[in-house]
Amino acid sequence: MQRGLMWFRHDLRIHDNPALANLASSCDQLTCVFVIDPSWYRADHFQSKHLGAPREAFLWQSLTELHRALDAMGQKLIIRTGKPLEVVANLCMDHAFDLIGVTDHPGTRERHQVDTLVERFPQRVVVSDAHTLFTQHQLPFDLPDIPATFTQFRKAVEKRGIKPRLPLPVPESLPAPIKEIKSDPAPLSDRRIAPYQGGEIAGRAQLNHYLWDTHRIQRYKETRNGLDGWDFSSRLSAWLANGSLSVRWVAAELDRYERNVEKNESTYWLYFELLWREYFQWMLYHYGARFFAFKGVANKRPLTTFYAEAFMAWREGTTPFPIVNAAMRQLKQTGWLSNRSRQLVASCLVHELGVDWRYGAAYFEQQLIDFDVAANYGNWQYLAGVGADPRGSRRFNLDKQAAQYDPDGTFVKTWVEEHVSSELK
Repeated sequence: MQRGLMWFRHDLRIHDNPALANLASSCDQLTCVFVIDPSWYRADHFQSKHLGAPREAFLWQSLTELHRALDAMGQKLIIRTGKPLEVVANLCMDHAFDLIGVTDHPGTRERHQVDTLVERFPQRVVVSDAHTLFTQHQLPFDLPDIPATFTQFRKAVEKRGIKPRLPLPVPESLPAPIKEIKSDPAPLSDRRIAPYQGGEIAGRAQLNHYLWDTHRIQRYKETRNGLDGWDFSSRLSAWLANGSLSVRWVAAELDRYERNVEKNESTYWLYFELLWREYFQWMLYHYGARFFAFKGVANKRPLTTFYAEAFMAWREGTTPFPIVNAAMRQLKQTGWLSNRSRQLVASCLVHELGVDWRYGAAYFEQQLIDFDVAANYGNWQYLAGVGADPRGSRRFNLDKQAAQYDPDGTFVKTWVEEHVSSELK
């Protein structure tokens, strides 16, 4: 009997999951596991946790949906708590797995986990690519020669006509589970974080909604800088971040839409944003720990430090800038910010308050439902002037931005004035 272990991490889906498909075709018995790391709930030296309440709720929703999807195919999701490598290694030793399936990921911790697992269980670990649009072999350059700017990266990819890999279908069937392996006593939760709903079904439904049901995609370029609401952007980032939705599936559906309905600047712009995501993934693959360093990948020392009072004012939304306060209160309450708001609050923390950008990046990591390590730290470096930007730091005129994107003050009124009023009642 060939036994397989599927270690889910940032690929919480059964569609377009090469690791799961490989085990489904190779094994007679299969165990699917996800590991909750207790360190996610402890604050680090940047005063934030890895996993805050909004993202935790979205994660549990996603795990609940994955459990249901596996159960419908005669499988189950085992939830364990502990240091991930220790948990997986102990499972392998206790149950003599012949194959261990895992999806590659650019995060430094995630790569260390896989490297250690391969070293400990040689010939048993099968690492699959499913987190990026392209494989490393598709890139028109060696990874050490990755372009210094996104524009160079995009032009190199488009000039060669490189296309995303096609997504894999859901496996027709899965091997039977190993019945003696049980979850830790931590039942799956149905906590809510409206209007989001975690999981594969909700992620694919949102993609269908934005493309096929409402055709909002046709105006994406014109509406993408909105500050509040649901349909001004695709809202796909949360499902992409924890892998409930495959980026290759999004690209394939976008391509199908362009071929069958309409291709315009807005449909291209959504793909443009997927390329930005792709660029940051490969930057993190290349630079590793430097992605988290104070000087960033540009090796420039910013003129910032840590001011506890300034950071607290920024985090709680009590700065001298109403547009920033509104955004930070929205983030605290909902776990989400528009792309425009993220740029404004990052600019404020670094350039107006003089705070080390890493404190802001760590707080985003804690709060954002759609936290993606490569995109988050890549964008913060970009704003702080230590990342992939030939122009250096990006400092926004906050009064001008407020006048342009919140001319009647609706956003500020919603998240500052009404929020303060409700607290005083």
